[in-house]
Amino acid sequence: MADLISDHNGVSWEWRNESTQKPPKQVIFLREAGADKVLKAAYEHTAVIWQGDFHQAKQVLAAIKKRLRRPAKTGGDIQTAFHTHRMQQAQQSRILNMLAVEIDCGFQLSLPRAPDVKAALADVYETENTRPFLLPLNQLLGFIGAHEWHKKGIDLPQLNGKIHVPFGVFSPLRGEYLDLIAQAPINGFQTAFDIGTGSGVIAALLAKRGISHITATDTNPRAIRCARANFQRLGCAQQVTLTETDLFPAGKADLIVCNPPWLPAKPTSTIETALYDPDHAMLKAFLNGVSKHLNDNGEAWLVISDLAEHLHLRNNSFLTDCFQTASLEIIDTLHTRPAHKKAADPADPLAFARSQETTFLYRLRTCSS
Repeated sequence: MADLISDHNGVSWEWRNESTQKPPKQVIFLREAGADKVLKAAYEHTAVIWQGDFHQAKQVLAAIKKRLRRPAKTGGDIQTAFHTHRMQQAQQSRILNMLAVEIDCGFQLSLPRAPDVKAALADVYETENTRPFLLPLNQLLGFIGAHEWHKKGIDLPQLNGKIHVPFGVFSPLRGEYLDLIAQAPINGFQTAFDIGTGSGVIAALLAKRGISHITATDTNPRAIRCARANFQRLGCAQQVTLTETDLFPAGKADLIVCNPPWLPAKPTSTIETALYDPDHAMLKAFLNGVSKHLNDNGEAWLVISDLAEHLHLRNNSFLTDCFQTASLEIIDTLHTRPAHKKAADPADPLAFARSQETTFLYRLRTCSS
């Protein structure tokens, strides 16, 4: 998101922020300041634009993070604990984003000891800037880290290859759901839809498993560009057609796969739309519309975890009720336990729920009349 804000001289600046946060009310330019001074300004809705040494700015940011760090709350209502956790995340993110830097034309960062950030910013933004803009330092560091991961790629044994993911596209670091897709029987299917393809990892896996004609859909232009590049790298571009559309493309397929957001909560940034979906809107739309796009004897695969049940964000009968409403029946259910780091981290605020989480692949078909 981009907004216009003013400094104390009334000069307007473009403020860029990948979250849905409101911009600061004003900005001040400082060559040096301690964490306490930056925090005081942040609580007054004023952003500090750092003009001094880059590494010192990183130290100040680290000190602010340390001051904002709060111990996880235990006990009480589980659903309230989740929403409290989300609220604290949003508040801390807003405060951290009040320490910013000026990005000059051509994605240049003109601070002492600053790294070359041009490639990292080009990964995020489609076109080079012809005017300076202001950017939270915490987000810039995130862009730099994401750019390095984008170059390196993520090794996925299910693909016997790598997926490369830029900032703004959900990364398939949790590989357990890919194990389920690799194990589910293909049953001679030749056509498939991958709904909400993101990085393209599911479509690529279906191609590797021998499905000859796959249509992958997404509404995020970054995801479309990312998936296209991954299909080229993995040698499956001839098998996959990319379509920028919401949910289903035109026509029907033997197999339709969807890995929707798993938690019914409000996202605070574009990338969080892969994790949070208010009132399970995408999940319901997929289930209610999938029968119209399935060929005879076709299957719909729904990949989803039960973390929302353990967080008391939906009841245990929610999914089966949705299947019944959509006139879908379960052929089989595959499941696995998560192996990612958060699942075994007792310091994680949601450890009480993550320790019980199971990831499922539901094989569904249209109910016979």
